[in-house]
Parts: sequence; C-alpha cells; structure tokens
Amino acid sequence: MNTIEVIKNWTSAKSEVLDLGCGDGEILKTLEDELQINALGVEINQSNINICIQSGLNVIQQNIDDGLGNFSDKSFDTVIMSQTIQVLKNPKQALLEVTRIGNESIVTIPNFGFWTTRLKLLFLGKMPITGSLPKTWYETENIHLCTIKDFEILCNECGIDIKEKKFFSSSGKENILTNTLPNFFATSAIYKISK
Repeated sequence: MNTIEVIKNWTSAKSEVLDLGCGDGEILKTLEDELQINALGVEINQSNINICIQSGLNVIQQNIDDGLGNFSDKSFDTVIMSQTIQVLKNPKQALLEVTRIGNESIVTIPNFGFWTTRLKLLFLGKMPITGSLPKTWYETENIHLCTIKDFEILCNECGIDIKEKKFFSSSGKENILTNTLPNFFATSAIYKISK
C-alpha cells in the first residue's frame, strides 16, 4: 500500500477535506474522484495552483507560515499535510493548527534518519542527495530536518494522539524492516493524528 492508498483508506467518503500544501492537487483529485469528497487545497506556488484549477479543484493561495486563522476549529473532517511540515518555518505551530482545524489529520514526513542518509553524512561529511532528498542542501525546500522519532516526540509534547501510522521504504512500500526499525529503515512515514 502506498501513501495515496493509505490516505484514501483513512478518509471518509463525501467528507470535508483540506489539503495544506496541496502541490499540483494529485491527492485531492484522487480523493475527489474516488470518494466524492468536498475538497479544498491551500498552496503558495502559482504554477501548482494553475494545475489544480485546470483539474477542477478548489484551491486558495496562502502561505501556511503566515497562519491559518481563516479556518475555524474543527471545520474539516480531515486535514492533510503531505510532505509539507519540513518546509515550514514553524512546524510545531503548523501541527497545532492542523489538529485544531481538522477532526482528524493526516501528516506525511520524510525521514532524515534513514540509514543511507546517516551513512552518507558520516562517510562523505556532507549533506546527502538521495531519492527522498534529491536536491543539494542549498537548493532544497526542506528547512527542518526531522526523523520519525523527532516527529513522534513533538506529537507527544503537543498532546497530539497518534491514531495510526505507517512506514515506507524507498520503493514506497511497507516491509518487515520499515515496520521493525522505522527510524532506521523507512524513508517516509504517514500519521493519522488528532487532538
């Protein structure tokens, strides 16, 4: 099962869904087509917004770092933040906002504790370029590097309940290694959370 399949399984049909940092709208479009959700995307990049609009998605241009005060408490059934939290200036505040706005939230993160990332940093002495980190350190959008363990500690500190979680290898699939030692063998993780 890949990330989009997990998100689909964790989202109720005909529900209200907000996707923060929706990119080109791939996740929302899949959910809209297959689950008939009422979708709204938030994106900052104009070219991604144009793609969303061409796909028939409702999307607004907004910088998540400027706050999400325009959304009321529990105004969405599900809030999605996929591969976005690590590019924000204040991930903790964003996590608190996501759980305030949604009855449930789905957050995916890259795992900077993945074993090849650790080895490349150890032996090469420089920030690695990998499948999940494809850009050089000065070109990447990532400004907060966290591991699976870091994210779970932050959830605990914020009083956020982790309802479900899944860990994926570089091929985008779960396996015995990712499930046994996720902080070491998973390249990414997905969490279903609430507060």
